[in-house]
Amino acid sequence: MNILIKSATIIDPKSEFHNTTQDLSIENGVITNIGSNLKNPKNYQEIALENLHISQGWFDSSVCFGEPGFEERDTIANGLKTAAASGFTAVAMNANTHPILDTSSDIEFVNTKAKNHAVTLLPIGALTKDGKSEDLAELYDMTQAGAVAFYDYQKPVSSPNLLKIALQYAMNFGGLVCSFPQENKISGLGVMNENITSTSLGLKGNPTLAEELQVARDLFLLEYTGGKLHIPTISSATSVALIREAKKKKLDVTCSVAIHNLYFTDDIITDFNTHFKVMPPLRTQADVEALIEGLKDGTIDMVTSDHNPIDIEHKKIEFDYAANGTIGLESAFGALQTLFTLKKTIDFLTKGKSRFGLEQIPINIGNKVNITLFNPDTEYTFSTKNIISKSKNSIFEHETLKGTVYGIISNNQVVLNS
Repeated sequence: MNILIKSATIIDPKSEFHNTTQDLSIENGVITNIGSNLKNPKNYQEIALENLHISQGWFDSSVCFGEPGFEERDTIANGLKTAAASGFTAVAMNANTHPILDTSSDIEFVNTKAKNHAVTLLPIGALTKDGKSEDLAELYDMTQAGAVAFYDYQKPVSSPNLLKIALQYAMNFGGLVCSFPQENKISGLGVMNENITSTSLGLKGNPTLAEELQVARDLFLLEYTGGKLHIPTISSATSVALIREAKKKKLDVTCSVAIHNLYFTDDIITDFNTHFKVMPPLRTQADVEALIEGLKDGTIDMVTSDHNPIDIEHKKIEFDYAANGTIGLESAFGALQTLFTLKKTIDFLTKGKSRFGLEQIPINIGNKVNITLFNPDTEYTFSTKNIISKSKNSIFEHETLKGTVYGIISNNQVVLNS
């Protein structure tokens, strides 16, 4: 792969060319030169796009693709195509499949499916067998097969002793244990945030207490056991405060927040639109403000689209019975840019790699090229025409978003949106 990129503004604080507009010469997947008005004597493919900006490749720590078992929702091949078109050069895929990914052969299957793609797929194995929170899955064997973490997607570990054992066992090989922050005995049958809106709509509420009790429990266990804990998709102000205190104690804990939990509040659910039924549920403005502050001060380590395709049969039904979840890869950049500056947006989209075993590769001469190409200044209304996923359950439909993704260059491949 030999390319000449023309007039690209580099957004990468780890690069000596940060905040400058340069040409980049790329040969066999390696950046060989960066400078102004580079010549093209070997007639390489040139990439020259309007208001072109580039950054280190983006990473998403929580996506679902359906395959194996839910191919009607999406496939690994189309999911990786979606990720590339959305600017992501690496994604961590949850074990939200059928069968659940809980053996080394399951991880090998996923890795085989993802071979030779521009986007690097990092498989997350299930923490417990069949995701039933009864017995640990084959954690070490899955690690040997390439699993980067262990997580029963959106299913809490009900037994504190089981989580204690998981943390202790995974410590032996540096495994990352993920624990979904919800106590089901408190959340009950809640389908949205417990607040005045749930009362006015007559919908059962899921209080922030359900999340906060679980976060507090998991942090106490981590303090006791040691090990590495990741708490995915927190949504409440108290959760932020609890994790902030845990980090002051130097506990090895990280956490993420879903982009839609930064963008929407629960009062948007007025017409029972199931696109807004997500887990954790949309919370209050006070929670949103605390989450944003937590991101800014580093308490929250990364953002995620929490991309979760759901087929129409499980979404276009009564709110009580609809499945939780929204797709989010296609809207991630545009939604973040409506909330944060470009610098912050790129920072959030490139954080979290090392936690999942990925190397950060600055945009410097001599490094492998792993970049995202985009125009930060466009505005558009997000609609189904912007959706590449097989499922169309987007919480951001009809929202005005800012910024267009041109594509990625990764794994010695170029993927540009037509």
